[in-house]
Amino acid sequence: MVAILGYSREQITEAVQDMYTAVAHTPDARFHFPVGAPACTLLGYAPEDIQRLPDPVVASFAGVGCPHNCGMIRPGDRVLDLGAGAGVDAILASHRVGPEGCVLALDLTAAMTRKLKDHVDQAGCDVSIIQGSAERLPLASESVDCITSNGVLNLVPDKRRAVTELFRVLRPGGRVQLADVVIHRPVTVDCHTDPRLWVECVVGATVDEDLLELFRASGFEDVDVVNRHDYFNHSPSTQTRDVARGFGAYSLELRARRGGEAPGRLRQWWTLWGPQRWPDRVRRRGLAGMLSLVAALLVCYGTLAALGLLTMLGMGVSLNETAWAGAIALFALLAVIAVAAGFRRHGSPWPGVLAAAGGAAVLYALFVNYSLLV
Repeated sequence: MVAILGYSREQITEAVQDMYTAVAHTPDARFHFPVGAPACTLLGYAPEDIQRLPDPVVASFAGVGCPHNCGMIRPGDRVLDLGAGAGVDAILASHRVGPEGCVLALDLTAAMTRKLKDHVDQAGCDVSIIQGSAERLPLASESVDCITSNGVLNLVPDKRRAVTELFRVLRPGGRVQLADVVIHRPVTVDCHTDPRLWVECVVGATVDEDLLELFRASGFEDVDVVNRHDYFNHSPSTQTRDVARGFGAYSLELRARRGGEAPGRLRQWWTLWGPQRWPDRVRRRGLAGMLSLVAALLVCYGTLAALGLLTMLGMGVSLNETAWAGAIALFALLAVIAVAAGFRRHGSPWPGVLAAAGGAAVLYALFVNYSLLV
């Protein structure tokens, strides 16, 4: 893979693994996200479930929600815990499937899989442990009944491939329950390729509606959000809280069911990128500024076009040039204000500076000295 802005997929993966290796080895250290038993309680795990888990496993918990609130695991299921970490969800899944079922715990971080191996027997449950990636699941197609996951997809670079893999390994009618981080506003390219920001667990996240549509486009049905959490409000790091606030980040618990057939590429494209999605994408990328700009252009050039057309038709029309210029200036200034209001999201003063320079040029042309070049 070619590095973008100096960072590669491998560097991002390494940064993520380093972070969760630290969680496995030194869970009492200060992290920028909630960990351990307090995080379990905060996210809605039942006290009796927490008490049944080995203390070292609970100490290294770093989930973003409680996927078990979705209630998709049934007795006798073959369950895959994707991104099992120290094993909180895998062990709880083992309790739920009972002696007739089994649990496969998969994680990318070697330190986490080693820690889980050390404590599975202590928990008295049957869990098979696998080290691997969500983008290439080392499992046969249609081999599991249910998948549970907690805070994984937001750390996966190729989310479409990961969700396609979930569909592949599930049996028809199989179920997914997951907790993950999502955002309200899209991440800019410069943030999206910085491994330091990936470990903040925010910039790798998907826009909330895009995540739901990704599951639908991949062939999942009954995609439903069960709970939402203001997860980052509990971060001990001011920087993480600021980054999360800038993108409108939060965590959700989601459930879905695998459909019968994987959709073709055309259907996937239409679901993800078809015209029905355009209004929402425009809204998320700055609807106020775009509407103000369109209004300024219509007032300016639309008025000129209308005057020209009416003149060609032989109709005499007078124009109050002061009111006309004032309307253009008003909408241009609104566009500038809309861009400047997004300073926290941009993370840079330059969009605001560029907008202000454009607004100043418009005002200069309207009220000081008009020239075609300006």
